[in-house]
Amino acid sequence: MIAKAPHLSVRLWQDRVRGALLALSLWLAGETPAVAETITSARFTEPTTRYAHGVLGDNIEYSALELTVQSDTLTIRLPSDRVFEDLAPRLIDIDLDGKLEVIVVESHNRTGAQLSIYDRGGKKIAATPHIGTRFRWLAPIGAADLDGDGYVEIAYIDRPHLAKTLRIWRYRDGDLTEVATLPGLTNHRIGEDFITGGVRDCGTGPELIVVSADWQQIASVSYEDGWTTRMLSSFTHKAVKQTLDCLR
Repeated sequence: MIAKAPHLSVRLWQDRVRGALLALSLWLAGETPAVAETITSARFTEPTTRYAHGVLGDNIEYSALELTVQSDTLTIRLPSDRVFEDLAPRLIDIDLDGKLEVIVVESHNRTGAQLSIYDRGGKKIAATPHIGTRFRWLAPIGAADLDGDGYVEIAYIDRPHLAKTLRIWRYRDGDLTEVATLPGLTNHRIGEDFITGGVRDCGTGPELIVVSADWQQIASVSYEDGWTTRMLSSFTHKAVKQTLDCLR
């Protein structure tokens, strides 16, 4: 029998999930829509040890995703060669139609992790390619209209312990297109049960907050006639929280 404290259902991204200091569990491109037939909460269920990567501190991942759509519950079960290798599902209105979708990290036992988007009917509507080999992971940062083009972009660190590369994908017309690749950045260390950083907007537009590849500096990535990386200050977890809160 697998014994583990259950993940919490979706709540504001600042809250703790799976011990998460700065994990993301609710990403908003705008205000949360109060409309009929939208996802109101999501959580991972049915823990499994069939994918023993342990990148998040243990060998337990999840084989099912439970969505609550108004008063109905829908369970998405993965085939035996896949798991949800993630902290918590993330809700966002990815197509800006007033209804929430869910973003998750999904890993295959031969080709590794990908970022997947599911709609309120449980259909996978888009996904990034798998990294390419087992036990290779990606760590989400956040999602918003990062460049002001009217479409939502999703950002993550590709292999935060190896490649340490930030990738940004735009969702448009039912598909994801990679729009930026920035090396030398990370947001996770092996065994940590949290992801460091996120998205902030201190009045001048959204910024991705991550860490330099050597874990020495807090970095900001934003769009200013092109993608720009700035080093903000020396890294500590306290300093990251203050940065996300626009206090430094």
